[in-house]
Amino acid sequence: MTHSNPTLERRLGLMSATAIVIGSMIGSGIFRVPSATAAQAGTPGAMMLVWVAGALVALCGALTLGELAAMYPRAGGIYVYLKEAFGDLPAFLVGWLLLVIAPISIGAVALVFAEYLGRIVPAVAERTRLVAALAVLLVTAWNYRSVRFGAAIQNFSSAAKVLAILGLTAASFLAEHPREGAWLSDAGVAPPTWAGFGLGLVTVLWAYNGWQDATYVGSEIRDPGRTLPRALTLGTLIVAAVYLAVNAAYLEVLPMASIARSPLVAADVAVELFGDVGPGLIAALVCVSTFGTMNSGTLCYPRIFYAMAEDRLFFRSIAAVHPRYGTPHASILLIAALSIGYLWVRTFEQLIEAFILGILPFWALAAVAVIVLRRRRPDLERPYRTPGYPVVPVLFILATIGLLLNSLVARPLPTLGSFAAIAVGVPIYYLWRMLPAARAAKAPEPPVR
Repeated sequence: MTHSNPTLERRLGLMSATAIVIGSMIGSGIFRVPSATAAQAGTPGAMMLVWVAGALVALCGALTLGELAAMYPRAGGIYVYLKEAFGDLPAFLVGWLLLVIAPISIGAVALVFAEYLGRIVPAVAERTRLVAALAVLLVTAWNYRSVRFGAAIQNFSSAAKVLAILGLTAASFLAEHPREGAWLSDAGVAPPTWAGFGLGLVTVLWAYNGWQDATYVGSEIRDPGRTLPRALTLGTLIVAAVYLAVNAAYLEVLPMASIARSPLVAADVAVELFGDVGPGLIAALVCVSTFGTMNSGTLCYPRIFYAMAEDRLFFRSIAAVHPRYGTPHASILLIAALSIGYLWVRTFEQLIEAFILGILPFWALAAVAVIVLRRRRPDLERPYRTPGYPVVPVLFILATIGLLLNSLVARPLPTLGSFAAIAVGVPIYYLWRMLPAARAAKAPEPPVR
């Protein structure tokens, strides 16, 4: 494999980039997370405050990483930013971690897709993991075939899920329902414990995760210096508004205790509003939502390993670009195989906890990279600068560190497990650098198209 082979081309515009952000963020989280959030927050006001805090953290992250995305519009996103700011080892570690948790994310969402599809097609309920695997294969097939087709699916699914969720929200406030919602029965704001509030915020960040995903396809975005920062910010703001609206709707229809007990709160709200047809409507909505999120992950995550392979920090064959389709087909197949494998070894709850705790340190480090590069490389062209610098990056860094410390105290074993997974990557990096292929002179950077 040499750089004379095909390279990735810039084919995606602002609509597709924004749809990737929205589609990545709105997946299974908004249907599964509110229950855990209600249990941890304890009161309606605290529950909404958790979602507001999550939105602010995500927005600070989007505004911060927008600067790096505009500076380095290349495949790989956070991997590229850490490499430019701190060198090969931190970049390798985030790639190593994402090699584990990116397929975990896709697998977790595929499981939710299959669970809800089973509510529409009863036969699926007996074969949840098999159906999830087939869904991953289907999404893989068309992203293998065409980045434009994958983006078109993303545009459609993102628009459909936003409109459907807003429709449910409107019905919650306009339609009559038999029970008294949490807003009327409990006006509390303060959570029972602030540690529980912190754990709720960690859970909420799973629902907000995805604001950074458009950066992974930086090599395929047109006019990236303008498009990427706009897409990150616009997509995050749209999702934050949707999440706050739908959580307010949940609290309008159901008591706090009912929300906390229900793992499928959206379905319970639909039953209150629409009777027996409600669960079917929500199941269809969740299927569309999660399918779009699977598509987004399959579109974005393979570009990380493509970039690593370009830099000889991963198997060189993974940098292959299909000569006809123009897609990083080898890395797409790799992600699909790992996603399907994880379906048989983890539950949904285990999958999301491993994902969010593992990626938090690298989000913070990417924000630090903005500050480091401002001081070390003031000469670099910056098509976009983070507004409110340095306050916005520092707030994001402090928020992520606080969440990690809170998780370490409240959930030490999962948190330490995520740190251990990162630490394992250190000896693997040095072993990799000892290989002849890694020691070979690097090829020149591919041309930007």
